[in-house]
Amino acid sequence: MNIIPIRRESEWTALEFFAGIGLARAGMEQAGIKTVWANDYDVNKKAMYEGHWQSGDFLLADIHALKSEELPAANVAWASSPCTDLSLAGKRVGLRGGRESSAFFGFTDLIAGMHERQPEVIVLENVIGLASSHEREDLRAAVKEFNALGYFVDAITLDARRFVPQSRPRLFIIGVKNPVNGGEQDTCLRPDWLSWLHKDPELNTFMMPLPKAPDLLSHGFTDEIETIPDNDARWWSAEKVALFRESMATVQRERLEQFVSMTGITARTAYRRTRNGIPVWEMRAEDISGCLRTPRGGSSKQAVVMMGNGLLKIRWMTGLEYARLMGAGWYTLDNLRDSNIQYGFGDAVVVPAVGWVAKNMIIPHLEASAKSHGKIVNEQT
Repeated sequence: MNIIPIRRESEWTALEFFAGIGLARAGMEQAGIKTVWANDYDVNKKAMYEGHWQSGDFLLADIHALKSEELPAANVAWASSPCTDLSLAGKRVGLRGGRESSAFFGFTDLIAGMHERQPEVIVLENVIGLASSHEREDLRAAVKEFNALGYFVDAITLDARRFVPQSRPRLFIIGVKNPVNGGEQDTCLRPDWLSWLHKDPELNTFMMPLPKAPDLLSHGFTDEIETIPDNDARWWSAEKVALFRESMATVQRERLEQFVSMTGITARTAYRRTRNGIPVWEMRAEDISGCLRTPRGGSSKQAVVMMGNGLLKIRWMTGLEYARLMGAGWYTLDNLRDSNIQYGFGDAVVVPAVGWVAKNMIIPHLEASAKSHGKIVNEQT
């Protein structure tokens, strides 16, 4: 799952808004869509982006300072807009409630200003909290905004756990000029809590036919662990490990001791939580990582617990492990600190999830549009 992605010959082009370190670019390239322009306002992410992609396509600027006429024409516009105010871990004050989340409207204003050069497909990727924020009004507003630009909308939820051993559900909103319709309600990709979208008479929506999504992974995190020598300073001291053990609830400690006594090595992630005012450690039962986040605050950091053969070792998750869990173990990480890597990857999008959306939702519309305009389309395999 972490082999270097094949960059196919690109027939289609994309603009990558809120580009971060370019993981949406990686996923689209797998489907044959080449990013020709990218934007973000974070200088550290720009450094990582250019360090890996060796490209001058990245424009460092606040989205509200950009002008539509300066954007190149492209077939696709991808926006992984900031989710600080929309996520379940944030304040959830809505699309217009904060500087970062309101950047969504900076994106749609730019698309509006492109007029006849507007992309055939636009995509918004965000946390699933957008679907319920402000009693659904935020998602409704986003769809209406797409509609006002002339796009019909479909929306799905896709968990990265279908591709990598990380629980990371995300919402993908697809806007198209000429929809490929005929799909059905699918409780996997279009669950009940999204079905209202297609019943709202004020919204212009469609449901495109989609293949069955890959099954959820039930294991694989242990396979992604970075090999670190026993004498590495990143392993916690015996005293800190003892405090970890002592803080756990009985059922958690019993699970840990069972893994410690087993033959072979098992890895799990653990979070520090506050229960009834007391800090405790809680360890996941499954061989799946919790959702990665940027390293801001102790509760967002995941510890890696290594157990087996009578031994117990603990450390914080490394930057390479972050990259692997985002489907990007091939990413250039030379001379970067773990904290920089975790910052770049923690709020990014999982590469194979983007690839699935691009292959099954974006490419079919581009091909259909090209055929309707009499263009020759090369088959993507």
